[in-house]
Amino acid sequence: MSKPNSFPLIRAKVLRLVALIPKGKFTTYGSIARHMNVNPRHVAKSLSGLSPEESKKLPWHRVVAAEGRISKSMAPEHAERQRKLLEKEKMKVDPRGLILDQDTHFHAVGLRREIRWDQE
Repeated sequence: MSKPNSFPLIRAKVLRLVALIPKGKFTTYGSIARHMNVNPRHVAKSLSGLSPEESKKLPWHRVVAAEGRISKSMAPEHAERQRKLLEKEKMKVDPRGLILDQDTHFHAVGLRREIRWDQE
């Protein structure tokens, strides 16, 4: 797990990984957390604290809760924004927030040694 002062490092790594998720794909908080050996809540906290500028640049909407669904704990206006952004990338989202046809759209974060941090 993480040390008390390690959150800035965790946040930086989360943001780098999220930036690598391709358009039209999604992953989960848990998938990123497993890759980093942290708690999924660390990933969620990192993304919920984005500045407006970071939110515009980073594809935060491509990270969803377990089962490939928009988080039930997300504020309704943010959940609706996430839905619209996912649908804009050709993902179908049912009324409960579940992404349909997940096999087509799921992005596996991969092993740490397979991640190239300089990818765009």
